[in-house]
Amino acid sequence: MIIIDLTPDNEKSIHQAAELLIHFFGHLPNGYPTLKEALEEVNESFEPGRISRIALDEKGDLLGWVGAIPAYRGKAWELHPIVIRPNRQKQGIGRALVQDLENLAKDHGVLTLFLGTDDEDDRTSLGGVNLYPDVLAHAAQFKNVREHPFEFYQKCGFVVVGLLPDANGFGKPDIFMAKRVAAKP
Repeated sequence: MIIIDLTPDNEKSIHQAAELLIHFFGHLPNGYPTLKEALEEVNESFEPGRISRIALDEKGDLLGWVGAIPAYRGKAWELHPIVIRPNRQKQGIGRALVQDLENLAKDHGVLTLFLGTDDEDDRTSLGGVNLYPDVLAHAAQFKNVREHPFEFYQKCGFVVVGLLPDANGFGKPDIFMAKRVAAKP
């Protein structure tokens, strides 16, 4: 496996990344149900300042894709998106892409990586629940009920830093996670 930049001239990998977006997010209301929408998302990753990295197998086929969007004047990057080919999950590819992104972030003077991992389909104990008025109590006690990816991020060192209730509709929160990547001076 090699990890390289995804570039606008790599049509094969761009299409494969778009297909992964459709596979994982096409069924969600805020997802990418069509190839056109998925390709638009991939092409947005080429905007100035953004990071777009891919893992390829020995044949040059896409294993996974990770991106980052600079925020907070470059002191933090939003990890968005990350997708791994279904038949290659739980083989270290996602971790390798996150580690690669962390290394790039450190090289750019980034202090924190953060992400939002939505629960649009009731895969955590937060889904389908009115989180008000005590949002933080729910945040402190929530659990994974149907293989939500937040546990992957925890294994990569991210911690839950907040919730945005109803971000994607009633009972469909966004779960915010972050990780310090720079050593404290």
